[in-house]
Amino acid sequence: MANILMVVSAADSLTMRDGTQHPTGYWAEELVVSHQSLRDAGHTVHIATPGGAKPTVDEVSLAAESAGGQDRADGFREYLAKIDAELSAPLVLADVDPSGYDAVVMPGGHGPMADLYQDDDLGRILAEADRAGKVIAPFCHGPAGLLSAVDGDGKFAFAGRRLTVFSDDEELNGGTGPNTPWFVEDVLKEKGAIVENGAAWGSNVVRDRNLITGQNPQSSEDVAKEVIKALGE
Repeated sequence: MANILMVVSAADSLTMRDGTQHPTGYWAEELVVSHQSLRDAGHTVHIATPGGAKPTVDEVSLAAESAGGQDRADGFREYLAKIDAELSAPLVLADVDPSGYDAVVMPGGHGPMADLYQDDDLGRILAEADRAGKVIAPFCHGPAGLLSAVDGDGKFAFAGRRLTVFSDDEELNGGTGPNTPWFVEDVLKEKGAIVENGAAWGSNVVRDRNLITGQNPQSSEDVAKEVIKALGE
């Protein structure tokens, strides 16, 4: 069975275009579904955050209307409570040796737009993992973390790679709207990634060799399935 590093944002707010602070964190469905699916498949999952800080769940993601019903919202809360000890004492991202892992998984929420996108430790881990051909699987806003992987000359490690990410359409019409400080889809394109987004709010997974990406929360389960498949190859 594989060792999986799950990198989670430690941010609890995002500075918006107008300078206001928007409460955020990780999106419950994305962390819960991927973590549970990978664990149920027999893999070991270690959570890591910048500074080893306990990550904050975006409370909006635990509302019934966001979670897909009260039963699902309750299920997410129960699972997060079950793994609270792990969430309370994550690995320090700076101390992580990627050679000890077979895959790096990054759930979203808007948190990655506040910290992971420019985290040098994450950039080091992703660059090393990619050179070794290890599975890298960010989804929803998680692909913002890919932007951290630049070399000394500013070259983006994932330029020319096919991927998907939370779309501009989804951000404007169901995310943080026009006040969003920057759009992950646009910046990834500017850096040279080939973004292949599907219809809004439908599961969409894109695999380019060892890079597996998902577009939105609805893609969480399918991303986990693709990771499990890739680890078995």
